[in-house]
Amino acid sequence: MITVAIAEDHQSLIDGIELLLKYEKDYTIIGVANDGEALIELVEKKQPQVILTDIKMPKIDGIAATKIIKKKYPHIKVIAFSMFDQDEAIKNMIKAGASGYLLKNSPLDQLLLAIKTVHLGGTYFDSSINLDLINEGAVISETKSILSKSETEILKLIGQGKASSEIGEIRFTSVSTVEKHRKNMIRKLGLKGKGELLRYALEKKYDFE
Repeated sequence: MITVAIAEDHQSLIDGIELLLKYEKDYTIIGVANDGEALIELVEKKQPQVILTDIKMPKIDGIAATKIIKKKYPHIKVIAFSMFDQDEAIKNMIKAGASGYLLKNSPLDQLLLAIKTVHLGGTYFDSSINLDLINEGAVISETKSILSKSETEILKLIGQGKASSEIGEIRFTSVSTVEKHRKNMIRKLGLKGKGELLRYALEKKYDFE
């Protein structure tokens, strides 16, 4: 059972999501909040496994709330749930620690898949979001001397939102080899998990040649 908290200042949308998840046996909503301050209080009391949060909210916005929550509870996964798909908003949520970004008009199956994916340690971005555009020119900075050539190339692809299977196809190598590179990069860069690699790739800027 995946425990979920929702932060959204429109109660009607919360009601709609609760109705959608009501009959899904693998998901349960353990709390809702109408602003960022209430979300932080909710997390401290119930510590959900996954948070679905709007970005624009009263008192504390979703970006600031995510930063606070991830600093204290790094194991909790956060998905941004927004009407807007601006590149800057997506980048800021990723930097804050979000593992996913979903648009509010997404169908139920995408919402369920996003929650399940981030819960398992992956990342999930709405199918309409162009990660290549977000990542244009944004790659890793000080890692050129730390990572091997293969690792930096794979890291750039991770920054573009590519899954291990896609990276394997692009580089004509096995998924297990890509996964091995991922583990090595996590160790070398002092990161905590796979989801950190994407955030790192988007946060740091360096043009690999």
